[in-house]
Amino acid sequence: MILKNERSRKKNSFAEPVKGEAYIQLVWRKFKRSKTAIIGAILVIIMAILAIFAPFFSPYNPLKIDHRASFSPPQRIHFFDDKGKFHLRPFVYNLKLELDPQTWKRIYREDTSKRFPIYFLVRGWEYKPFGIPCKLHLFGVPKGGSIHLFGMDNYGRDLWARIMLGGRVSLSIALLGAILSAFIGSMVGTISAYYGGITDMILQRIVEFLQSFPQLPLWMALSIAIPATWSSLYVFIAIMMLFGLLSWTPLAREVRGKVLSLREQEFVLSAKEAGASDARIIFKYLIPNCLSHIIVILTLTIPWLILAESTLSFLGLGLQPPMVSWGVLLQEAQNLQTMGRHLWIAIPGAFIVITVLGFNFLGDGLRDAADPYSRR
Repeated sequence: MILKNERSRKKNSFAEPVKGEAYIQLVWRKFKRSKTAIIGAILVIIMAILAIFAPFFSPYNPLKIDHRASFSPPQRIHFFDDKGKFHLRPFVYNLKLELDPQTWKRIYREDTSKRFPIYFLVRGWEYKPFGIPCKLHLFGVPKGGSIHLFGMDNYGRDLWARIMLGGRVSLSIALLGAILSAFIGSMVGTISAYYGGITDMILQRIVEFLQSFPQLPLWMALSIAIPATWSSLYVFIAIMMLFGLLSWTPLAREVRGKVLSLREQEFVLSAKEAGASDARIIFKYLIPNCLSHIIVILTLTIPWLILAESTLSFLGLGLQPPMVSWGVLLQEAQNLQTMGRHLWIAIPGAFIVITVLGFNFLGDGLRDAADPYSRR
């Protein structure tokens, strides 16, 4: 019984905040206790690294076309050869194209006559990170071999490389849209609560008006208005602005509620008595105290915008080729005949699911950790 009480005491003492700890320390102590939050953070970090350094992780140029390898299936990584002999270094076999004499169907079979070992930190096609020419890649095979982990698309382009590049675009548009949304939402919510009166009434009616529209149909309707003659960069900026300007209303409500409780606090009243301007009070005292809520909503907005971009691009209303995003890559999956024969075309959807789950796990963990004094 004594041992049990001692364990219970230690467990409770670990859960309770320690006097004198800074707020960020309290948040971190509670955040790291959540396994799902840690998993979400790891997934987000992995996806961010893959997106930022996409060319380094891609042994082939994602824009290079090879019609002869159209819809080539993923190559398997082997440790045992066709004779059952184990090899410490993993290897792949080249794929050999054959035609079924009766149906004329394209069939790819492994050519086991020669092994191609997988090497790491190899030289390949040239790319320019930060404007510096570089040919270093994470992995590759010797000349004469090929390694396509996720197969090829209908134009014979490496799907792994295109998923890495598409992740960069999808995450960028979601992140920039969420940042714009966070800026607008935090400003509108703070101003609405701080001034109150007619200002609060007008801003809240605008929020309610925007929230009365279903977001996805509204995004679809507005995306159609983007001129088809615009370049890929302009379309990217337009979609990002569209997301940012229409997704700030939930954050505005959150920040408004927080500021309503803060504006009567002593430090705000003291600043007013000291003659501080409204701008100084808003930017130095109110918004910094809402920063934890803003970060939480930001992490929960990003996955929603990733799904929104993927949906619009999948339907042909968002980004268009030659720009690459996860939604654009999934356009091939619209054809059931293509999906039935080449199932690997839907692999970008798995990256969307993993990324969205990662951000949701991370956001839930941050939301609980933002209130380190609660018992949840």
